[in-house]
Amino acid sequence: MFEELAMTIHLKDFCRQILAEDSCIRFAGISDKFGNQIAGEYRKGLIPLLTECQSDLSAIESIIRMNTRRDLQLQIGKPIYSFTVYEKIKRTTLSLDNEDYPILMVSFDTEADHESIILNKIIPFVKDESDRY
Repeated sequence: MFEELAMTIHLKDFCRQILAEDSCIRFAGISDKFGNQIAGEYRKGLIPLLTECQSDLSAIESIIRMNTRRDLQLQIGKPIYSFTVYEKIKRTTLSLDNEDYPILMVSFDTEADHESIILNKIIPFVKDESDRY
């Protein structure tokens, strides 16, 4: 029980640190292998576009899509991240090298230079953190 609580606290802090990487990041969340959102943090003062229920459903859909991509891993390589542009936000799902918590979901403001943020800030941060554990 204590280990689970400690991990949840660590993951929430991890999400807060992702938010601190760039002011255009709206949300950072981590899901478990079943699609349950374990930790998630919104930018301070932000009003979420999705309800909690919709956000949970989105996490489940993200894990399903990422698992589908992993089915082709032997042929085309490991998925690193996927990206979608919506009318109101941009969203990415990053593959984490963690069996229990396999994906990081991040949303951005529409004007964000998402590719630069993902490649130059988020991925290096995730790599540094995973090297520590």
